[in-house]
Amino acid sequence: MPYSAFYHPHAYFWMVLIVLFLMTFYLYRANIAKGAKITHMVVRLLYVIMVGTGITLLYLIQFPATHILKAVIAIILVYSMEMILVKTKKGFSQKMLTSYWLIFLVTLVVVILLGYRVISF
Repeated sequence: MPYSAFYHPHAYFWMVLIVLFLMTFYLYRANIAKGAKITHMVVRLLYVIMVGTGITLLYLIQFPATHILKAVIAIILVYSMEMILVKTKKGFSQKMLTSYWLIFLVTLVVVILLGYRVISF
Protein backbone atom coordinates (compact mmCIF):
# COMPACT_ATOMS: atom_id res chain seq x y z
CA MET A 1 0.00 0.00 0.00
CA PRO A 2 1.19 3.54 -0.63
CA TYR A 3 2.52 5.70 2.15
CA SER A 4 -0.23 8.31 1.73
CA ALA A 5 -2.92 5.67 2.35
CA PHE A 6 -1.78 5.59 5.98
CA TYR A 7 -0.32 9.07 6.41
CA HIS A 8 -3.49 11.07 5.72
CA PRO A 9 -5.78 9.06 8.04
CA HIS A 10 -3.04 9.13 10.70
CA ALA A 11 -2.73 12.93 10.55
CA TYR A 12 -6.50 13.46 10.34
CA PHE A 13 -7.26 11.18 13.28
CA TRP A 14 -4.65 12.98 15.40
CA MET A 15 -6.65 16.18 14.97
CA VAL A 16 -9.90 14.37 15.79
CA LEU A 17 -8.24 12.71 18.78
CA ILE A 18 -7.10 16.02 20.29
CA VAL A 19 -10.55 17.59 19.83
CA LEU A 20 -12.33 14.56 21.34
CA PHE A 21 -9.82 14.45 24.19
CA LEU A 22 -10.57 18.07 25.12
CA MET A 23 -14.30 17.49 24.71
CA THR A 24 -14.15 14.43 26.98
CA PHE A 25 -12.16 16.36 29.57
CA TYR A 26 -14.76 19.13 29.67
CA LEU A 27 -17.62 16.60 29.82
CA TYR A 28 -16.02 14.98 32.86
CA ARG A 29 -15.50 18.40 34.45
CA ALA A 30 -19.17 19.26 33.83
CA ASN A 31 -20.28 15.93 35.39
CA ILE A 32 -21.95 14.72 32.20
CA ALA A 33 -20.98 11.13 32.84
CA LYS A 34 -22.81 9.38 30.00
CA GLY A 35 -21.49 11.67 27.27
CA ALA A 36 -18.01 11.58 28.77
CA LYS A 37 -18.01 7.78 28.91
CA ILE A 38 -19.01 7.50 25.24
CA THR A 39 -16.44 10.02 24.02
CA HIS A 40 -13.78 8.44 26.26
CA MET A 41 -14.37 5.09 24.55
CA VAL A 42 -14.07 6.76 21.13
CA VAL A 43 -10.81 8.39 22.29
CA ARG A 44 -9.50 4.98 23.33
CA LEU A 45 -10.44 3.55 19.93
CA LEU A 46 -8.53 6.38 18.28
CA TYR A 47 -5.49 5.56 20.45
CA VAL A 48 -5.49 2.07 18.91
CA ILE A 49 -5.92 3.47 15.40
CA MET A 50 -3.04 5.92 15.99
CA VAL A 51 -0.70 3.20 17.19
CA GLY A 52 -1.67 0.89 14.31
CA THR A 53 -1.24 3.47 11.56
CA GLY A 54 1.91 4.81 13.23
CA ILE A 55 3.55 1.37 13.30
CA THR A 56 2.53 0.82 9.68
CA LEU A 57 4.03 4.17 8.66
CA LEU A 58 7.26 3.33 10.50
CA TYR A 59 7.42 0.04 8.62
CA LEU A 60 6.80 1.71 5.26
CA ILE A 61 9.61 4.24 5.76
CA GLN A 62 11.94 1.60 7.23
CA PHE A 63 12.26 2.84 10.82
CA PRO A 64 14.38 6.03 10.71
CA ALA A 65 15.64 7.14 14.13
CA THR A 66 13.82 10.48 14.13
CA HIS A 67 10.49 8.80 13.51
CA ILE A 68 11.13 6.16 16.16
CA LEU A 69 11.78 8.98 18.64
CA LYS A 70 8.56 10.66 17.49
CA ALA A 71 6.66 7.39 18.04
CA VAL A 72 8.01 7.02 21.58
CA ILE A 73 7.10 10.63 22.40
CA ALA A 74 3.64 10.10 20.85
CA ILE A 75 3.09 7.09 23.13
CA ILE A 76 4.01 9.28 26.12
CA LEU A 77 1.50 11.83 24.79
CA VAL A 78 -1.23 9.18 24.64
CA TYR A 79 -0.32 8.09 28.19
CA SER A 80 -0.64 11.64 29.50
CA MET A 81 -3.98 12.09 27.74
CA GLU A 82 -5.37 8.90 29.25
CA MET A 83 -4.10 9.78 32.73
CA ILE A 84 -5.68 13.23 32.54
CA LEU A 85 -9.04 11.74 31.60
CA VAL A 86 -8.95 8.92 34.16
CA LYS A 87 -7.85 11.16 37.02
CA THR A 88 -10.43 13.80 36.09
CA LYS A 89 -13.11 11.08 36.03
CA LYS A 90 -12.04 9.94 39.50
CA GLY A 91 -12.28 13.48 40.83
CA PHE A 92 -8.63 14.34 41.41
CA SER A 93 -7.91 18.03 41.89
CA GLN A 94 -6.48 20.12 39.09
CA LYS A 95 -3.36 20.59 41.20
CA MET A 96 -2.69 16.85 40.96
CA LEU A 97 -3.19 16.95 37.19
CA THR A 98 -0.73 19.77 36.56
CA SER A 99 2.20 17.45 35.87
CA TYR A 100 0.17 15.46 33.34
CA TRP A 101 -0.96 18.65 31.61
CA LEU A 102 2.67 19.77 31.38
CA ILE A 103 3.68 16.41 29.90
CA PHE A 104 0.73 16.65 27.49
CA LEU A 105 1.63 20.14 26.28
CA VAL A 106 5.36 19.51 25.92
CA THR A 107 4.96 16.18 24.13
CA LEU A 108 2.23 17.57 21.86
CA VAL A 109 4.48 20.43 20.76
CA VAL A 110 7.48 18.13 20.24
CA VAL A 111 5.42 15.59 18.24
CA ILE A 112 4.04 18.35 16.01
CA LEU A 113 7.48 19.87 15.47
CA LEU A 114 9.01 16.47 14.68
CA GLY A 115 6.09 15.62 12.41
CA TYR A 116 6.48 18.78 10.35
CA ARG A 117 10.28 18.38 10.39
CA VAL A 118 10.86 21.66 12.21
CA ILE A 119 13.07 19.64 14.56
CA SER A 120 15.33 17.18 12.82
CA PHE A 121 18.70 15.55 13.39
